Amino acid sequence: MKIELEQVLPSQIEARSFEIIGRELEQMGKVLDPEEEPVIKRCIHTTADFEYADSLVFSDRAVERGLKALKAGAHIVTDTRMGFSGVNKGRLEKLGGEALCFMADPDVAEIAAREGCTRATASMDKAAGMYGTGGPRERIPCIFAVGNAPTALARLYELVMEGRLKPALVIGVPVGFVNVVQSKELILTLPDTPYIVARGRKGGSNVAAAICNALLYRI
Repeated sequence: MKIELEQVLPSQIEARSFEIIGRELEQMGKVLDPEEEPVIKRCIHTTADFEYADSLVFSDRAVERGLKALKAGAHIVTDTRMGFSGVNKGRLEKLGGEALCFMADPDVAEIAAREGCTRATASMDKAAGMYGTGGPRERIPCIFAVGNAPTALARLYELVMEGRLKPALVIGVPVGFVNVVQSKELILTLPDTPYIVARGRKGGSNVAAAICNALLYRI
């Protein structure tokens, strides 16, 4: 059996990949919303999983509101260093934004040990203290990109419902089996919070970063 590799220049690999994704979606009969299409395609590009064409759920004007926040210098808080590493910080910083992850902070570990909660939960509380009502960064739009910890997503839900936090956008794509589906469904019930959620068990820090970058590449 002869295996022939497609000859593609390194600079053209990504564009060629998106061509293939577009063609296969068309063959599947998938018609994507123009605003949501770049996000969905980048998730597929990152994972080679076409299920994201069906599982990604967008609140009303989520992309528009996410772009508006980024243009206003939004900060992005992730729940993992992997997600933090994957965000295109060069583009984000050009817009006046910043990416942060509090998971390894000593005060977060201390709070988690004292309260008997996960570090992910404690990191969301730290973020709320900074970007929430009365916090020193309250006026800075904050996007939360959660790709690993359902406890982070569940805590975000509680903080929003308590009126302590108003995220500019919640990207809810944790992966796994324990409370993953439930935490995502909680976010889907928030009435006034923009969100992009991957329904079901699939997701990951790479997907969270991919969604952030899909938005950043639009600006």
